[in-house]
Amino acid sequence: MAVVSRETREKVLDAARDLSYVTALDALRAQAAPRRTVAVIVPFITRWYFGAVASAAVDNLRDHGYDVLLYHLGSVEVRDAFFERMPLAGRVDGILSLSMPLTEQHTLSLRSLDMPLVSVGSIIPGAPAVGIDDVAAARSAVNHLVNLRHQRIGLIAGSPDDERFEFASSASRRLGYRQALETAGIAFDPDLVASGTFGAAGGASAMTELLSRQAMPTAVLVEYEELAYGALWAIQRAGLRVPHDVSVVSIDDQEMAQFHDLTTVAQDPQEQGRIAARMLLQRLGADKGTPPLELVVVPTRLVLRGSTGPVSPHS
Repeated sequence: MAVVSRETREKVLDAARDLSYVTALDALRAQAAPRRTVAVIVPFITRWYFGAVASAAVDNLRDHGYDVLLYHLGSVEVRDAFFERMPLAGRVDGILSLSMPLTEQHTLSLRSLDMPLVSVGSIIPGAPAVGIDDVAAARSAVNHLVNLRHQRIGLIAGSPDDERFEFASSASRRLGYRQALETAGIAFDPDLVASGTFGAAGGASAMTELLSRQAMPTAVLVEYEELAYGALWAIQRAGLRVPHDVSVVSIDDQEMAQFHDLTTVAQDPQEQGRIAARMLLQRLGADKGTPPLELVVVPTRLVLRGSTGPVSPHS
């Protein structure tokens, strides 16, 4: 074995410290230290809303020293299996649920863990929540069309691949649509409603269906912007003009909405994620500066662009 001089040894140790090396003993001590971990449960991580909320929430939780375990439950089967085995017990200190469509049994399973729980975009009994007023958002969109003197106002609704994976926001937005029609004295017409699976292809299919009916709408509320992009494409594909022949309004205000010149009711998912993280941190004892928040409704706003206009005289 080669003999290393004291001077050389000191230089090596100094360099190791500069490069943030740790000794094996330090590593073992770190592993033995208690970890602070939060679970984030997401139905569809690749969709704009869920990705934006999760990103903002995770950043805030990590800034406060928490590790994050992300659970992507993208189908009924995966969701049911998750709640059957419930892998969270003993692994995490708190839970953040993002708009998860939960059965009563799923909710009971979460509550039985007896740990801090916060919901985003849906209500879980007994847990604080943050989200938008989806009913009011849809009413605002339809009221805008009514003010433009539209009477045949259609609805393109999001249809999940499995009815057991229905989001609370969908039902709320449909309710807001019908409430706005009723307030304006416009009778609800089921022939002006079509559904499409989430995504541009679903929106294109639903819009094509509406355009093929005997009395097509002069304006359409589209529940989600992923559907709206397909609806705009289908209108143009049919040789019609937006908004001269059909006005289109949606809810969300994703980055691409401005490039499609889409009128929309904007929400702020990043703010919802930050507030949700704060709620959870308060219940974990990591944020003691303010009283705990129980229910926060983040405001929305109507953003006017070129996809909506007054009803055409020939309509």
